[in-house]
Amino acid sequence: MTTPVSPHPSTFARARALISASALHQNLRFLSEKAGVPLLWPMKANAYGHGIDVVAPVAAESEAVWGMAVATPAEALELTEQLRGLNCPKPVMIFGASFPDEWPALVAAGVHLTISTLAEAEALPEGAQAHLKVNTGMNRLGASPADAVAVGRRLEERELLAGVFSHFTEAEEPDQTLSRQQFQTFQAVAQHFPEVRHHMGNSAAVLNLGPLPGMALARPGLSAYGVMPPSGAPGLTPAMTLQARITYLHTAAAGERVSYNGLSTLDRDSLIATVAIGYADGYPRRATGQAEVLIGGERRPVLGRVCMDQLMVDATGLDLRAGDWVTLWGRDAGGQELHISEVARWSEMAEYEIFTRLSTRIQRVAAP
Repeated sequence: MTTPVSPHPSTFARARALISASALHQNLRFLSEKAGVPLLWPMKANAYGHGIDVVAPVAAESEAVWGMAVATPAEALELTEQLRGLNCPKPVMIFGASFPDEWPALVAAGVHLTISTLAEAEALPEGAQAHLKVNTGMNRLGASPADAVAVGRRLEERELLAGVFSHFTEAEEPDQTLSRQQFQTFQAVAQHFPEVRHHMGNSAAVLNLGPLPGMALARPGLSAYGVMPPSGAPGLTPAMTLQARITYLHTAAAGERVSYNGLSTLDRDSLIATVAIGYADGYPRRATGQAEVLIGGERRPVLGRVCMDQLMVDATGLDLRAGDWVTLWGRDAGGQELHISEVARWSEMAEYEIFTRLSTRIQRVAAP
C-alpha cells in the first residue's frame, strides 16, 4: 500500500500576508538616514506579525541594520538560528528581562542581554554582552538614574558592558518637552560610558526628533514595517498586504439577515462572498459594522458580524469566483490601497495590536 504524501501546509492556505522586501529595505534606509545612525531593528512578536523567517533575510542583507532585537529568550534563540542559516553575523538583543538559568544558552549564542540591577551585573556569566537599561520614566525595566552608573561600572569592570539604553514614553506626542527631559536624564548616565553603544530612539523619536546627539543606534519598530499612526509618514511604505480567499458565493434575497445576531439586513437581492478569514486568524471582530475590503477591484463592506473563521462581503455586481483573493489591508492587484490604520480605527485598536495578533493560520509569503 502506498502511503499518501502530505502536501506542504502552504498548499492549504486560505489567508496570506504578502511581505514586500523592497518596502522593508526602503523603510530601513529612510529611517537610518533620518536617525543618522544604523538600526537595532525590533523584530519581536514574530517580526511584528510579519513573520520572522520572511523578515530575517531582509535584516541580514540591509546595510542600514546593525543588529536585531526581540523580547524573549525563545525569540532570541529562534532568530539567532535563522541568522546562522543565512551566514549573518549581526547580533541579536533581548529588550526584556531574562533569568539566570537562561543565561548560559543565551551567552553561548552571542545574544546581547538587558541588565537593570547590580545583582544581575554581579551574577552574569563571563563572556556575556550586556546593555544597561536606564529607567527615565517608563517604569517598566531599568535601573534608576541614581543607581544606573554603579550598575554600569560593575559591568564595565567585568568587561561585559556592550551598550547603554533607555526608552521614550511619549515621543509621538506633539509636545516633546517630556521626551527631551527623558533624553537629558539618559545622557547624564550614558556619558559615563563613552566607549559603548548608546541607543534610545524609537519610531516616534526618529521621525519627530531626528538625530539624537551621541547615539550610536536607533530602534524604530512599527515604522520599519511601514506604518506610523495616526496617518503614516512620508517616506514609509507598508510592507504587508493581508489577503484571504473567497470560499463560497451565493445570492440572498432582500430582507434576509447576514451573520450572527442579525446585525446586517439586506436592502436588495445581494451576491454574498464568504471569505476565509476571521478573528481566530487575527482579523479584528471589533471591526464589525464598519469594515471594508478590496474585492473584485472595488471597496466593499463586510456584512454583519465578523466570525471566528470567516466573514461575508457584499459582492453584488462583481465578476468573482471561489478561490479569488480578497484584500483585507494593503494593495490589491489593481493598485488600490486599504491602509492598516483604517482597520485600526474601525476596531479601536492600535496597529501594533492588530499585526501581532495575526495567527499562525496566516501564511507569510515573501514578495518583491
